[in-house]
Amino acid sequence: MLASRRGPSWLLVGAVVGVLVLVGVIAYDLVPKYRQTAEMARFTPDAETPDPSTDIEGVERAEYPPAEHVRDPQRVAYDRSPPMGGPHDQYWAACTGVVYTTALRSENAVHALEHGAVWITYDPQKLSPQDLAILRDKVEGRGYMLMSPYPGQPTRLSLQSWGRQLRLDRVEDPRLDRFVVALRQNPNTHPEPGASCSVAGDFDPDNPPPFRSDPPGPDAIPGAATAAGFALPTS
Repeated sequence: MLASRRGPSWLLVGAVVGVLVLVGVIAYDLVPKYRQTAEMARFTPDAETPDPSTDIEGVERAEYPPAEHVRDPQRVAYDRSPPMGGPHDQYWAACTGVVYTTALRSENAVHALEHGAVWITYDPQKLSPQDLAILRDKVEGRGYMLMSPYPGQPTRLSLQSWGRQLRLDRVEDPRLDRFVVALRQNPNTHPEPGASCSVAGDFDPDNPPPFRSDPPGPDAIPGAATAAGFALPTS
């Protein structure tokens, strides 16, 4: 007598399908994160690539001499706007992930760059509240970063590190994160590795020295680079 043929266990089939769905969900969540981690690893400085910003399209570079200090209200005639190096105030702008809602005096912000900070500036007339929220999430509470409006700058966004600058039009541009990974506290690209970003001297992050939009007078300290900057192509 032939044994009766049993059909598939629907309980087992359901369990297998459930496992496959779970694996798919996990993969869907992890693969983009893995790709992002691998992408950022390309722009992390190491012995072989001390300055990964050379592989970021559009980064401008310039060499600045050892910077002298000035005291408010002394001004510096910077060679670009926003500036990315040169003489600066004796007190740096606090750069412990501070999101400033008012424009900063350039001389204070440049000193923060000397300490290894990345300074994100934006035209307050050209960014939406949603754009600002995206930027705030990238900066707030993160050491060696600061963000502030910069009225009248040439592009919607601009990123500054000592001797390096990247101008952007979209907050979603992937080069923004690459720039930060490559240059924030990169000891190979700024003059004072290990220097503090905490509040110093008379600089009050809740009431910072005011931004000056008028041209510096004839008594301004020269702030030009010793070598002209240039935009780098994609590697």
